[in-house]
Amino acid sequence: MEEREATSFLEQLRQEGLITESTRPVWEMILPKRLKRMYDVLNERTRYITVLIEAVDDPHNQAAVLRTAEAFGVQDIHIVTGKAPFSPNRLVTRYADQWLTLHHKPDIKTAIADLKSQGYQVYASYLGEETIPVSDIDLSQPTALLFGNEHSGVSEEALRLADGTFVIPMYGFVQSFNISVAAALALYDVTERARRQAGRHYYLLPEEKKALYEQWMWQTLNPRIRKQLQQQGYAIQTNEGQLGSFS
Repeated sequence: MEEREATSFLEQLRQEGLITESTRPVWEMILPKRLKRMYDVLNERTRYITVLIEAVDDPHNQAAVLRTAEAFGVQDIHIVTGKAPFSPNRLVTRYADQWLTLHHKPDIKTAIADLKSQGYQVYASYLGEETIPVSDIDLSQPTALLFGNEHSGVSEEALRLADGTFVIPMYGFVQSFNISVAAALALYDVTERARRQAGRHYYLLPEEKKALYEQWMWQTLNPRIRKQLQQQGYAIQTNEGQLGSFS
């Protein structure tokens, strides 16, 4: 990015409130080209569609869902652990999780109740009777897709609490997809349709963009630089918890 173009872009970020004087110690250390890349991704991010995973135990599957969600611009992942801890494989995520907001919930009842209180409808992946094709989910309101355990699927409690169930149509001998494949196919369908149907409501609000952009700027810094800034009193909210605040 040429100097004139970079100067113009930084001014645009200031006007949109994404960079401020208080965050100057951070954004001055990031190349404008990198800031532009994060800006472009930010403008495609959504909370209109979200993902809830219940008792997904395999680290590779955990990681694959995160990576898929990030690739489709889904910002929030809600997690209810099962028998194994939530520890996604880093080789699979390729650190995609650092760009996401992860919400750990104590149980499926709490997770679904919280989502519904925020205005989401919850649709669970399920092969049983009266389930509908994923393409038939009505996306006129924010929607959460629920995926269950690799072997047993979603729990009976989750099915009872969900607003509906969906399936990805299959025409071969196999009866189900691996969760990572199911998540990819389902998210592709719902994000494409919701982007068209919801319009501007699909994207983040200005205040959400500002908070997320600051988080991303912080996380893109070298850990050594972050430590130096923290020692000087600079830090922000990240998806791993509160580190402090800009002053």
